[in-house]
Amino acid sequence: MTARPSLIIGTRGSPLARAQATAVASALAAAHADLALPSAIEIRIIKTTGDLIQDRTLSEIGGKGLFTKEIEDQLASGEIDIAVHSMKDVPTALPEGLGIVAIMEREDPRDALIGPYKSLADIPPGATIGTASLRRGAQTLHLRPDLKIEPLRGNVETRLRKVNEGVVAATFLAMAGLNRLGLTQSSGAVAIDPREMLPATAQGAVGIEARISDARTLALLAAIDHHPSHICVRAERAMLAVLDGNCRTPIAGLALLDGDRLTLEGAVVTPDGKTLYRLTEHGYADAPETLGMRLGERLKSKAAAA
Repeated sequence: MTARPSLIIGTRGSPLARAQATAVASALAAAHADLALPSAIEIRIIKTTGDLIQDRTLSEIGGKGLFTKEIEDQLASGEIDIAVHSMKDVPTALPEGLGIVAIMEREDPRDALIGPYKSLADIPPGATIGTASLRRGAQTLHLRPDLKIEPLRGNVETRLRKVNEGVVAATFLAMAGLNRLGLTQSSGAVAIDPREMLPATAQGAVGIEARISDARTLALLAAIDHHPSHICVRAERAMLAVLDGNCRTPIAGLALLDGDRLTLEGAVVTPDGKTLYRLTEHGYADAPETLGMRLGERLKSKAAAA
């Protein structure tokens, strides 16, 4: 009978998800000499509803939780020990007994423009932009109301191919994903300044979810938690929770940590891009949720008043 691995990691099956899970496994192996790869750590691929349904936007089929539910089911039942997620895909409300207990060091959080253009301003009038992200689409229309937005889903490679085939004039991807896959140069990606397009909350962050009662696993993960990244993600997700953010709501947010000072910028946009509310809050690293909730309430009040 084959012995159970010391740690089973659950993840989605996309090339990016596999790369992220492998990075977590490598970090754990480096931090704990007794977890030598590959025998002691197993990466288990779990298909999610979000992966299986590719012909509709996430807002049409139920939101971002569709990328995590099946993985969390196996985590809760003990079939896997930890789940590795792109944090921008994780709902703010987690199943009882589970928690995001570690965040890897955050990659570049910016969005990237993919296509033969150097900026949004360079795209010809009336061109079609492919994106399934309401946030990206709404901010694009706010800046360029003449452009057309068409849904475009699929993994990184699929979306790159659609641009190369001329199906759409351009699309957006996360710089973090391109960097992790080594595709930044070959894709011709142009990073978009957050002052122009504010990223999704927690974009670029890889989170590790575990059972909060599993003391052994929590102790292992503590060694690879990147505290500054975790603080920023906590602030952004607290803001998102106040706004009841999901894939039907164009919401953006980015926290920056400088010493013990934390700055959080957030935005709410109407789906047609006509109205955008963007505010900033300053606070301290020891209370990221307080800062996030404060900014969330301000944005909520601003949008409700209009």
